[in-house]
Amino acid sequence: MSDQEPPVGAAPTAGAEAAPRSAGSAPGAEGRPAPNTAPQAGSTHERAERESAQDAEARPEKPVPSAAQPPAGAAEDAAPEGPQQKTAPEPLAPGTGADSEAEVTPAAPDLESDSALDAALEALLLVVDVPAGEELLANTLDQPLARVRAALHRLSDAYAEAERGIDLRRVGDGWRFYTREKYAPYVERYLLDGQRTKLTRAALETLAVIAYRQPVTRSRVAAVRGVNVDGVIRTLVGRGLIEEAGTDPETGGILYCTTELFLERLGLSSLKDLPPLAPLLPEVDSIDDV
Repeated sequence: MSDQEPPVGAAPTAGAEAAPRSAGSAPGAEGRPAPNTAPQAGSTHERAERESAQDAEARPEKPVPSAAQPPAGAAEDAAPEGPQQKTAPEPLAPGTGADSEAEVTPAAPDLESDSALDAALEALLLVVDVPAGEELLANTLDQPLARVRAALHRLSDAYAEAERGIDLRRVGDGWRFYTREKYAPYVERYLLDGQRTKLTRAALETLAVIAYRQPVTRSRVAAVRGVNVDGVIRTLVGRGLIEEAGTDPETGGILYCTTELFLERLGLSSLKDLPPLAPLLPEVDSIDDV
């Protein structure tokens, strides 16, 4: 009877061992074999490889940078090869910038009144070197020609009535300031006062060489005197005693000769009236050999 199974619902005997419960079996499933849930050797590693392979297939491949292809970001930093469209700088507001002070010019005064127009004409006529025409003055002042012509005649009459020292005259097709004739002696005295001073010995010697051997170059005069004569030549030219007379065809140097003022100061009518050279001075013809 020991080999027969106990009846259903019978309690186990005291010596009978309880069936072992697996760790993964559900409670109350005693006597029923539990499924094998324990991981087998190598199953985890194989599953990880499969997952990584699936991720690699789903993930897009990144291009491998080559030597000819610049890395990402480098193309953005590099300047484009084609012509770039330059944007024009924004214009600065008037009166701004580094050169704003240099560009600012004073506004021209209003010339609606006759006194203002007369003053503007006086300012222009004081700086002209030759008589200024009426059209030139009218265009410069941006005034009608008839009004400028009337202002010039008005100024000329005012200077004449007041007997001013300056006189506004019409010469040819233009107008210019002149000194009044009655005050000419004072003007001449002022202009000739500096020229009446005595010449130095060096200036007299240089003037004598030029007078006896004119036309002559500066280098030949310096060779006769044995010193530099640049300063003396400038003094004689400024006094009006000598003047330029062309250039030497051989050397290209400037030739100098005496003037009419030189003869007038010495009281001579021509160069033939010059006194003969002193015996101690070199002969005239020997100057060319120096």
